[in-house]
Amino acid sequence: MSDDDAGVRTTMLRGGTSRGLFFEAADLPADPAARDDLLLRLMGTPDPRQIDGLGGATSLTSKVAVVGPSEHADADVDYLFLQLGVAEPTVSDAQNCGNILAGVGPFAIERGLVAAADPRTDVRIRMVNSDSVAVATVPTPDGRVTYRGDVVIAGVPGTAAGITLAFTDTEGSATGALLPTGTVRDTVDGVEVTCVDNGMPVVLALASTFGLTGHETHEELAADTSLGERIDAFRTKAGALMGLGDVSGSSVPKTVLLAPPADGGQVVTRSFIPVAPHTAIGVLAAVSVVTGMLLPGSVGHDLTAAWPDSSRVDVEHPTGHFLVDVEVDTDVTPPRVVRSGVVRTARKLFDGTAFPRPVAFGHVSTSPPDSTD
Repeated sequence: MSDDDAGVRTTMLRGGTSRGLFFEAADLPADPAARDDLLLRLMGTPDPRQIDGLGGATSLTSKVAVVGPSEHADADVDYLFLQLGVAEPTVSDAQNCGNILAGVGPFAIERGLVAAADPRTDVRIRMVNSDSVAVATVPTPDGRVTYRGDVVIAGVPGTAAGITLAFTDTEGSATGALLPTGTVRDTVDGVEVTCVDNGMPVVLALASTFGLTGHETHEELAADTSLGERIDAFRTKAGALMGLGDVSGSSVPKTVLLAPPADGGQVVTRSFIPVAPHTAIGVLAAVSVVTGMLLPGSVGHDLTAAWPDSSRVDVEHPTGHFLVDVEVDTDVTPPRVVRSGVVRTARKLFDGTAFPRPVAFGHVSTSPPDSTD
């Protein structure tokens, strides 16, 4: 019996500020083309409303996690992240997603891929997209996953159990180096920048160099079409400088503009994904931002002079705050990331059988869609 008739076992979880469909690798076709076709039909893509599928009509809700046992000694499970388009039939594995990552640990435990401990369980997750490992610490009182707790994250109503994500070997996730250009500061279109890749390739610049305060609302930024055009040209040139080639059709690098704090945090950020302004900031983008700012001589490093003597940094974004924990050894050349991590939450929304649209609609493109982590 085909998947069209029998359906596919699926769990939908909110991870951080994203939502996605989670699958065990064994439940999907082994052939990538057949897998992608099935996922597009399950999600309801291509259709800006995704009315005939499980997508939520935004890139934040058109995400997929494929999880299975890992053959690597340093990991318990493998996690492949796939970003699906909404209006366009695209499937991309060009980047990680740190938000969806928050749901991988609970999913692996609930599916029996990892044995639960009491009161918490560490799940070692190999992020296939970047061939790096993250450790998710999941609350499991009495050996059962709990989603209830008192942790608040911006962009998600209510509270939930905190899940700690600690990253290892994320330096150079897409570019091969923490500093892809080989220097801590470069110039792109006359703008001083720092290009950094600690889990997500990003280009840091001061908001003032774009004629902004950095405190503009998401709506104000979205309405500025000339800014979007400038960001697009800017990041395309930065991508080439970072060794990423022609990024005109890619979702990376991300551009992040920095400004002094305004709401009790330590730095204000305005990020773009890759051209549209983000309502918040991606998990791994935030990690890369703080990593870059900690490097002496980098764009934004002057702002760190006022930071408390702690590795935890409160990052402000358009809809709230994001707490990042990063330590960098700057006494070695090149600089080395000692540790980086964040606290996120997740919640299981449903577990059951999903039925795909029976006939593929349109052609599956391999071009990455606009997306965010």
